[in-house]
Amino acid sequence: METTTVDSGPARSSSKPRSLVVAAALGVGGYVFAAVIVAVATLAVMFAGVPLMDRPALLLGLSVVMGQGVAFGTFALGYLASTDRGFDFVKVRIPTLRDVGWSVLGTLGLFAGLIVVSTIFTLLGVQSASNAVTEFGEQDPRVFLLLVPLSFLFIGPGEELLYRGVVQGRLREAFGPWVAIAAASVVFAAVHVFSLQGAGKLAYIAILLVLSPILGLAYERTGNIVVPSLIHGAFNAVQFYLAYLGATGGLPQ
Repeated sequence: METTTVDSGPARSSSKPRSLVVAAALGVGGYVFAAVIVAVATLAVMFAGVPLMDRPALLLGLSVVMGQGVAFGTFALGYLASTDRGFDFVKVRIPTLRDVGWSVLGTLGLFAGLIVVSTIFTLLGVQSASNAVTEFGEQDPRVFLLLVPLSFLFIGPGEELLYRGVVQGRLREAFGPWVAIAAASVVFAAVHVFSLQGAGKLAYIAILLVLSPILGLAYERTGNIVVPSLIHGAFNAVQFYLAYLGATGGLPQ
């Protein structure tokens, strides 16, 4: 079967060092922009009289919608609008049967990679840090259930649009697809350090560095940002549902 790669468009006179700097700035800038948007939205809702601090599910839902959804999307599209790349720089279409196949294989690949890396860390006695979401889930396990649909609606699409569609696409212009996949994965993994808590942050980053290239490869091979978005969303959704079962006694301890 013939494979498809993303068309990088017309050649651009952008140096490789500058491309790296821009890609890193986009990755970090998107996270900072999201943090500001979430903070403003949270304050606005609290000033309206809603006790967000007492309602972790609502607080986290607001954070995801305004952060990964509104902020990441606005930041990514704003960058494209401010350059000559345009919105068609990110390739998107209704998934084909081949895209669905890539989505299934990609999701299985992420879980296989997670199992392998986690097993190695367990044998070595290496502990991984936990995401801040875990703290919300400990307060109210229903948070995990809320995150299942949000993974498909906002987390997967928002993060993939920015980090695969824009950051990886920007790097592809200067380096080609393979270096772009690797470099975008480094940026994607690095920005997650801000949402981690506890010891083992490097271990968590290492896991992301192993898993992220699967998302980048899926985008390059299908030329459709929907595919890594579905893979990302499904991977997170399953993990959140398992976390809910574990928190409520649905899984053996």
